[in-house]
Amino acid sequence: MATMGSLFRSEEMALCQLFLQSESAYTCVSELGELGLVQFRDLNPDVNAFQRKFVNEVRRCDEMERKLRYLEREIRKDGIPVLDTGENPEAPMPREMIDLEVKFEKLENELKEVNSNAEALKRNYLELTELKHILKKTQVFFDEAMYPPNLPYDQDVYFDDDEQVNLLTDTSLHQLKHIGFVAGVILRERIPAFERMLWRACRGNVFLRQAEIPEPLEDPATGEQVYKSVFIIFFQGDHLKMRVKKICEGFRATMYPCPEAPADRREMAMGVKTRLDDLNTVLSQTQDHRHRVLVSAARDIRAWMMKVWKIKSIYHTLNMFNLDVIQNGLIAECWIPVANLEDVQLALRRGTEKSGSLPAILNRLSTQESPPTFHRTNKFTKAFQTLIDSYGVANYREINPAPYTIITFPFLFAIMFGDLGHGIIMALFGAWMVWREKPLSAKKTDNEIWNIFFGGRYIILLMGVFSMYTGLIYNDIFSKAFNLFGSSWHPVFNDSALMSKELALDPANKAQYDQYPYPFGLDPMWQISNNKINFYNSYKMKISIIFGVIHMLFGVILSVWNHRFFNRPMSIYCEFIPQLLFLCCLFLYLVLLVFHKWTWYGAGGDPSVSPSCAPSILITFINMVLVKPYEEAGPVCSYYMFAGQFGLQRFLFIVALICVPWMLCAKPFLLHRMHKQRTIMMQANGGEGVVEEGGGDAAAAAAAAVATAEEHDMGEVMIHQGIHTIEYVLGSVSHTASYLRLWALSLAHAQLSEVLWQMVLRIGLTTSGLAGGFLTYAIFAVWAFLTVAILVLMEGLSAFLHTLRLHWVEFQSKFYGGTGYAFVPFAFETILDQAENAGPEQ
Repeated sequence: MATMGSLFRSEEMALCQLFLQSESAYTCVSELGELGLVQFRDLNPDVNAFQRKFVNEVRRCDEMERKLRYLEREIRKDGIPVLDTGENPEAPMPREMIDLEVKFEKLENELKEVNSNAEALKRNYLELTELKHILKKTQVFFDEAMYPPNLPYDQDVYFDDDEQVNLLTDTSLHQLKHIGFVAGVILRERIPAFERMLWRACRGNVFLRQAEIPEPLEDPATGEQVYKSVFIIFFQGDHLKMRVKKICEGFRATMYPCPEAPADRREMAMGVKTRLDDLNTVLSQTQDHRHRVLVSAARDIRAWMMKVWKIKSIYHTLNMFNLDVIQNGLIAECWIPVANLEDVQLALRRGTEKSGSLPAILNRLSTQESPPTFHRTNKFTKAFQTLIDSYGVANYREINPAPYTIITFPFLFAIMFGDLGHGIIMALFGAWMVWREKPLSAKKTDNEIWNIFFGGRYIILLMGVFSMYTGLIYNDIFSKAFNLFGSSWHPVFNDSALMSKELALDPANKAQYDQYPYPFGLDPMWQISNNKINFYNSYKMKISIIFGVIHMLFGVILSVWNHRFFNRPMSIYCEFIPQLLFLCCLFLYLVLLVFHKWTWYGAGGDPSVSPSCAPSILITFINMVLVKPYEEAGPVCSYYMFAGQFGLQRFLFIVALICVPWMLCAKPFLLHRMHKQRTIMMQANGGEGVVEEGGGDAAAAAAAAVATAEEHDMGEVMIHQGIHTIEYVLGSVSHTASYLRLWALSLAHAQLSEVLWQMVLRIGLTTSGLAGGFLTYAIFAVWAFLTVAILVLMEGLSAFLHTLRLHWVEFQSKFYGGTGYAFVPFAFETILDQAENAGPEQ
């Protein structure tokens, strides 16, 4: 009951002052954080964050968090799962911070040492692997150099097709032992540019051979897999040798020593193989040790993170307190819901018992400051409250639109989205999210669109259910109709007329219909009639106006509860009553005319009440505002719907006109008179006091200052009241017209659904034979995709936004201020959620 009560009107709040001993301040704030019902005020707003008392403790927490982030990155890099056991550890005591710091420092140093050793070993392993491939590939190069038939005489240059170069001639083969060479490894993608640079820089006086290393090699610095190639460059002379080495360094090629003698190369290859085997063993042991360290840390890292976040938030909160130097304590000010004062006192008692110090003192303060707004919500009402708060947080203790929005929001949405088939799709999606609520909420994701859908799962479910109801009322399911009870229209049409859809339902023809209506919703025969649009246009436009005026009237009526609660009788007599009269005399009368026309005029019977004699409601309303009487239409038809209509309309319009100066002038006039009386009383009282004290000039000056201030205030009141009156009078017209969006979007949705059926699915259904079956199978998938993408998602989003506007502007403007500020308590639950969501981005 307390939850529902605070949903209708925000909770009563109290400004309290806390006196905490220095020894128990930490534990008391920790208990209040677990409770999550206290909003602390910053008593040091002008003090720099780096000059506050507990800045060193906050820095220590930042350092611990940095180390834990490093551990977390390493854990995720190895793909080790971090289990969420649901554990919520308490905030550690301040003396435990040292133990945590030592533990995190040890883990970080150990992990950094393991990583540096592993990187050095991997770099050594990479060098030996590259050397192994060099020794293997260069043997082939030397064999080709020793046997002239295998050495290509001419080679095509990679970059010039028309140039040929003779790198090694037969006359120079016998001098091969005098030719120097350089062997190394380079990234495969750099080979073409490397060859081009060698050719241009050495003027074609070098001989380059290269071969690809088939398997990728791991970069020890980044851990990425890269592809490399082995190369060997033959040259003659020290000048070319120096130039070749500089080019290799420029392309970040790694050069390795390679013996010329085959026996030396074989001996080196055997040594490399032995060292590689030893390195493999050491690397495997290093990786196992690293994995054990990370697995051990992964079991506790979430609990460690929560502890550090809690400690940090506690010290941030303590930095908002004032120091009581005399009594060695801390002074805090906070907002607390009155209903939870006892819970807060119990939490403070638990905190002082943990620290073993003197009990905390809680004093309630009196203040003129506006308290924060606090509505207790559950998982069902939270989404609707979020919709309201997105427009503006309610003023303290004013009427909350959320409980009424729970019904009106899905209902107005369903008027625009009325289709049984589309409503079923939306309701099933919402029901699935509600049914799988716990596992889906446990899977935390950064997908913003999914989070919005999941947060509004109950709204989506209600919108789908209400759309199913209005779809039955419209008798519309994927642009088709159900014939559940049998049509009330007689089958006077032949088959050809039904198939060609060249028929029009005429209520004046008694042979076409029975005397009783269709039991529920619209008759299915309207779906195949020629004049369906004309009938739906009139029907949906009128119900849009009816529901719009009822919705606005309800908003105006809600304002009286605000006036009564805040003890504003003047607002009731000077604002609520004229607003209600203005809306009723004009627009409620318009609604009554709609109902009168529906019930009074019909097909058949007296010609004077036939549809052809029914006056236009729009023209009637315009003439009512212009106070223009009708001329008699003829002996049969009359422009008036009932006797005395012109006199009644003139009276209602005059009452509506009177309401405008009533709203504009009554409240400022009464306020001015009250201020004048108050000024006279202050002058009289001030004069008596001054006479007693022996002076009258000060009293006169004070009275003059008060009068000047009141005149200035009255000017503001007149301006504010004028704006409010103009906004309400003009808004009543524009807001009523704004509800016609219910009619427009409902027709648009129905027509889009019909077009999708006629232009897409009908193609497959009208094709006969086996080809028609395969075509229907393919086209049904297209139709289903377009139905979900366009009619459910896009049209649903459009109807949702229009419904949101009708509530924010047309409904809430009648009674809702929305200029308050939200109650944001110090709660570990909220702090941990925010920290976890921001964690991966840091």
